[in-house]
Amino acid sequence: MNNIFVARLKILSVGLSMILLSACATTGSLDERDPWEGFNRGVYSFNETMDTVLFDPLGKAYNFIMPEFLDKGVTNFFSNIAQIPVIGNDILQFKLDQAVNDTVRLFLNSTIGLLGFFDVSTEAGLPSSKADFGQTLAQWGVNSGPYLVVPFFGSATIRHVAGFAVDGALNPIVYIDNDTTKAGLLSLNFVDVKSDLLSAVDLLEEAAVDKYEFTKNAYFEKRSNKINGGEFTDYSEE
Repeated sequence: MNNIFVARLKILSVGLSMILLSACATTGSLDERDPWEGFNRGVYSFNETMDTVLFDPLGKAYNFIMPEFLDKGVTNFFSNIAQIPVIGNDILQFKLDQAVNDTVRLFLNSTIGLLGFFDVSTEAGLPSSKADFGQTLAQWGVNSGPYLVVPFFGSATIRHVAGFAVDGALNPIVYIDNDTTKAGLLSLNFVDVKSDLLSAVDLLEEAAVDKYEFTKNAYFEKRSNKINGGEFTDYSEE
């Protein structure tokens, strides 16, 4: 237990050192969306290092040992849980038809779909709106704020980070009393997401000259499409 604690402290100290050093850098960025580019590039490098030495190998091992149907079921399970904040955001955005759609979707997947392990709703023509609180804030006219690369999680904006915090507070998993069970489920969710992104990482390695700029521009395009997209758009690839 002590060895694990020490290892985590070392990782955290390295990450904080990189962040603090990069925060002092001047980049002369001309991108108004990214006034903290020096800081963000430091965090981006830290995240890349963590992916290379820890999360990508974990994701590859996960994909190797998990049968495809089980991997898909785990992804579906966590996506079903995520429908709870989605429904709340549908209502906050006054999109009641989407709220009904997503509520029916949650009910069907939680019952017929065995707690969401099977995504019967999508097959029945009920795709999720995937609404989040960052999107809700945008609909309310809140400015996105500067671009921010978050340690371990990646691209965001100040508005998106605030939305992520609210959506996370609506996740039932965080209220599980047993810390071991809660940590296990949250870790499984994180590794499952990382494993599903491995193909995108390979594409990024091949396509981007400046991976930081490529990732940033792709993030803004994706968020703009989500915020300005039509109703019942299927964002299942996000």
